[in-house]
Amino acid sequence: MVSRSEYYDSQVRYADPTEGRAPLVLGDTSFHRITESVTQPIESPTPIGWFMFFFVALCGLAILGASVGYLFWEGVGIWGVNNPVGWGWAIVNFVFWVGIGHAGTLISAVLFLFRQKWRTSINRAAEAMTLFAVACALIFPGIHTGRVWMAYYMLPIPNQMLMWPQFRSPLIWDIFAVSIYGTVSLLFWYVGLIPDLATMRDRAKTKLRRILYGFFALGWRGSHRHWLNYERAYLLLAALATPLVLSVHSIVSFDFATSQLPGWHTTIFPPYFVAGAIFSGFAMVITLMVFTRVIFKLEHLITIRHFENMAKIILLTGSLVGYAYTMEFFIAWYSGNGYETFAFINRAFGPYYWAYWTMFSCNVFVPQIFWFKWARTNIVVLFIVSIFVNIGMWFERFVITVTSLHRDFLPSSWGYFVPTIWDVLTFVGSFGLFFTLYSLFVRFLPVVAIAEVKTVVPEADPHFHPKEDAGHAA
Repeated sequence: MVSRSEYYDSQVRYADPTEGRAPLVLGDTSFHRITESVTQPIESPTPIGWFMFFFVALCGLAILGASVGYLFWEGVGIWGVNNPVGWGWAIVNFVFWVGIGHAGTLISAVLFLFRQKWRTSINRAAEAMTLFAVACALIFPGIHTGRVWMAYYMLPIPNQMLMWPQFRSPLIWDIFAVSIYGTVSLLFWYVGLIPDLATMRDRAKTKLRRILYGFFALGWRGSHRHWLNYERAYLLLAALATPLVLSVHSIVSFDFATSQLPGWHTTIFPPYFVAGAIFSGFAMVITLMVFTRVIFKLEHLITIRHFENMAKIILLTGSLVGYAYTMEFFIAWYSGNGYETFAFINRAFGPYYWAYWTMFSCNVFVPQIFWFKWARTNIVVLFIVSIFVNIGMWFERFVITVTSLHRDFLPSSWGYFVPTIWDVLTFVGSFGLFFTLYSLFVRFLPVVAIAEVKTVVPEADPHFHPKEDAGHAA
């Protein structure tokens, strides 16, 4: 005869597919402790550190407002764009921010469909990061066109002013793709929040909080019918969001690939841009999770295993990006087109060689350290590599945009792009918007998905039973 505790322990071990791996939740895994850990930063008095960070973020947001306002007043001449470099930092920043937003949808939707349990502690923050990055990205298509008061022509308004929108323009495709991506990501994030909003409503100690959380919880009571509808809606939105991971940045790449400019019109751009977007997105998730984990004392929920898995994805996508860099040179040589060959040699050894090799070093060489387990499990190394990756990915977009334009077919037309202070301030200000939104998110909403984390702890297993005395007979 075996004791009941021994029987249930054997069932838990049999049911756990992650046997032998580091656990996803450390220490006391009771439902109550998880709820208390996640809600404590929201329910406790606002720390002075949050106010300091929020003030810095607001200053960045004010810089963005001033930069865009002055741009509206003076025009795009305040930027460093010139002939032949008609596209400058605005397009670079747009592609950069859209790429940052890719990891959220991948972690939430794709990993959910593949039943990857390690997503549960980081998906909420990654989804929020997606929304904030898309908000930053959407600024730039409107302001870089010059006549911003005509921006409504980019919207699909049939026959407005007796003129159809130009549906053959990739700029129109961007509006469709990014707006749909943002809408589906917002719905996916909000639906996942509903059970946690109900938890915050039930724990609220002030009437205002109870009303606000209750309004957005949509009357959630945790009944069987509510959970059934919730799971169906979540699965449906995950299925809708998954193709967007591939489509959005593919369409953004068409801004370049559908042109006839050497260095741009290549079929490798869609998969190359998607891999780069996932690459930079996961790097930003690591950057944010390191701070979130330490500041809110969530080391038992956001564990080393989460970081190690993200590091593996960065290693994979970084290798794909490095492969794409190499293939670009091969395609240029194999094409036999002198203009194409010159464009890529000029990237690596021309006036912007410093930008190209910064890009190559940060995106290809630096992530190779993740072949070693000690690097994937070291928080300091993870943080440093994530910063280098994001620097490298911004330079990648800069290299693609500027180096293909600054030397065109006529040497007499060659020029050199130098950003002005307004280019820099607009970019810095976009980070102000991003961190302002993220600060508000971590202060008033659960940064970790409480309901989803509870599904991966042993207590959620139907065969789980707490250990009993050894002498208890079956």
